[in-house]
Amino acid sequence: MRDRLQTAETVAVRDDPIDHETVSVPVLVVGAGAAGARAAIALADAGVEPLVIGKSDHGDAHTTWAAGGINAALGSLDPEDDWTIHAADTLDEGHYINDPEAVELTAKHMPDRIRELADWGMPFDRTEDGKINQRYFGAQSFRRTCFVGDRTGEAMLDTLVAKAQSMDIPYRDNVMVTRLLTDGERVAGAMGFDMESGEFVLFRSDHVVLAAGGSSALYHRHSSRADENNGDGPALALGAGARLMDIEFVQFHPTGMVGARYGEEWDGRLVTEAVRGEGGRLINAEGERFMERYSPDQMELDARDVVARAIAQEIREGRGTDNGGVYLDISHRDDQYIKDRLPSMVERFGSLGVDITEAPMEVAPTAHYSMGGVDIDSSTGETGVPGLYAVGETVAGVHGANRLGGNSLAETVAIGKLVGEHVAEQVDDTVPAVTASQRALAQREFHALAELADSEGEVTARELLADLGDILWEHAGILRDEASLREGLAELDALRARTADLRIDGDRTSREFEFAVDLSFSLPIAETMLRAALERTESRGAHYRTDYPETDGDWRRNIVMSEGPTGLDLRTRGVAEPSSEVQDAVDTGYELDYHHLE
Repeated sequence: MRDRLQTAETVAVRDDPIDHETVSVPVLVVGAGAAGARAAIALADAGVEPLVIGKSDHGDAHTTWAAGGINAALGSLDPEDDWTIHAADTLDEGHYINDPEAVELTAKHMPDRIRELADWGMPFDRTEDGKINQRYFGAQSFRRTCFVGDRTGEAMLDTLVAKAQSMDIPYRDNVMVTRLLTDGERVAGAMGFDMESGEFVLFRSDHVVLAAGGSSALYHRHSSRADENNGDGPALALGAGARLMDIEFVQFHPTGMVGARYGEEWDGRLVTEAVRGEGGRLINAEGERFMERYSPDQMELDARDVVARAIAQEIREGRGTDNGGVYLDISHRDDQYIKDRLPSMVERFGSLGVDITEAPMEVAPTAHYSMGGVDIDSSTGETGVPGLYAVGETVAGVHGANRLGGNSLAETVAIGKLVGEHVAEQVDDTVPAVTASQRALAQREFHALAELADSEGEVTARELLADLGDILWEHAGILRDEASLREGLAELDALRARTADLRIDGDRTSREFEFAVDLSFSLPIAETMLRAALERTESRGAHYRTDYPETDGDWRRNIVMSEGPTGLDLRTRGVAEPSSEVQDAVDTGYELDYHHLE
């Protein structure tokens, strides 16, 4: 297992070749959520036929769990809003270490992307006069978040999948990529296995787009499903020679469900920010609306890091519920309004015996989103490794130190389209052939995977992933300090040593084998998180160091990581300045007035 975790090249070439399927395509898109789908649509629009592969059933990507909305400065309700203010809010929320180009591209293109989605059939909620409706989201100066009730991500992915199907874009589901095919100079495809048959697959392509999600599910308490956001995208890129950036910044959403109240299967499951956007109030066990102490102007709609730390503080100081949470109450709003605006929340909690039109929900922070990821050129998706591009939550840049709610879906379609268009320009008409050296690399990977599947030790990958989640939650969670981060690194080393005694209960189609592959992604990404958090000796956005509680102007820099000959190489890089028009919006200092909701 340790060989598999380090590199497939440590497995000797054998004389007994393993049977596998070979697929040659002009462009391979790894990941079938919104970012991968939008890049694929752009490729097809340009006359290039990509192959999209996903780990789950078609249309069942993590995008469906983004419930509350998608940002665009349409001005439906607040005509004074524009893209420069959207960009300014994004930079402010990101504490000014965002990539300004990525921010401005997203903000500038989003009105057109929203209108495009509407034209493709996305059923946005509308105002009485027929405009696309918009709601408040945390830390936004105006009502900018477009929505479909509280199932916006699901509606958006349905729309993108339907569009892709109408264009006959090829797709394969239930395929897991385990390693990119690379000779150390450029990427030439990917290797993996069919999760239903167990058959190995070699994908040969001169252009690979990674859209495989983020890393928040590494934490013990998180808002993702168990098989999503395990770090595969960043880990695949890192192993192929790409750089990672801002990996220390993990967003803890303020409102995840409390497992002790609703059952462990619900622990950490997201309660959409739309609840607070529609006027939901946070109440502690003593009946206090405690955000008045932490943010009297923006209240529950302050930045996610501020609200998450406030909730954590209330719980830590003994004002939490017996179940380890606080209350989120929307019952003061009209019953029908709640049912119209928050239908999924009404249905979910109703199934658990809670009528949210009458009673509060119990919530606590949950790991939700990775601001960091692959370091790319935002207009092209280029990673610095020839043949490899990346987009979506797999990458860094747009969000900086903390993501503005509603910007995750926005980034996927705004940057996804640009990346797809750029990749299409790089493609020629030839079908890439497979060389002998590429087959040898694939054989090494397949032998490593076969050996992994035959592991007969004493510990399961499921156990190790659970222990890894505890390490990160305890040592790289909402509050961090040097001693705890170093302890986390030591515990990570000990956990990595235990992988030598791995046991797989089942074959290559089993969940245990899938979790073992996940572990090979999660361990290196966990190390990057801990090392970057240790390196950043300040507090900024979602990264809060109790031993360095202030923001340090000298740390307005990005931490960039790559694999070196003896381990991870860390360096810092300065941040570019925004355009003059966006800087003017920053200087004006637009700000949400929460009390518009009262």
